[in-house]
Amino acid sequence: MGKRIISQARGKGSLTYRVRKQAYNKTIGYPSSDKKGEAEIIALVHSAAHSAPLIKISINEQTFYNPAFNGAYVGQKIFLNGEAKEGNILSVGKIPLGTQVYNLERNPGDGGKMIRTAGSFATLTKKLENNSILITMPNKKTITLNENCRATIGRIAGDGRILKPFVTAGKMHYKMKAKNKLWPRTSAVKVNAVDHPFGSGRGKRIKQKIAKRNAPAGKRVGHVRPRQTGYHG
Repeated sequence: MGKRIISQARGKGSLTYRVRKQAYNKTIGYPSSDKKGEAEIIALVHSAAHSAPLIKISINEQTFYNPAFNGAYVGQKIFLNGEAKEGNILSVGKIPLGTQVYNLERNPGDGGKMIRTAGSFATLTKKLENNSILITMPNKKTITLNENCRATIGRIAGDGRILKPFVTAGKMHYKMKAKNKLWPRTSAVKVNAVDHPFGSGRGKRIKQKIAKRNAPAGKRVGHVRPRQTGYHG
């Protein structure tokens, strides 16, 4: 009798394959765009679900979370729609060119969707004619955003996080378990035939299989919508 392969079991969700929801109890975002004026950092927060430390910010008895910038401390004052200084939150159209920013909104008012990992930042490059801003991302590619999209000035704290080794497999195990990542990864042809379509050692010939990008768990194995497979028969 067969059984579900690992991809199917993980896609279904179970006690074995389940993300730690308690780690994801803090949501990054900005307050409504009509909030302006002075805000205060009331706490520095460690979140297991985020690579960077978070700052808890209070403004007019409303609180929200944002990735911490380098040098942030409890009690520090920041401004929404204020001057273009480190830690302040304002629309990209009001930020000088060449400034480092993070937690960018894709669309005005969505609360910030891009550049949120430790040590990362984007750079404002050019102002375009159609009320949009050209921004250089960490991978050197450029995107255009509406000038009303908000961002935080500065660079996210925690740079160099990936330089520190995990040292033990146990630490890596718990880190991956918190995020429900499959670790350690095993080559498909090394597992049993019952566990994977490529399994068993007979011939070691991996079957030609191109999976659709939107295929369900279990069928999304092999080459996932590849540009090329390397097969030139």
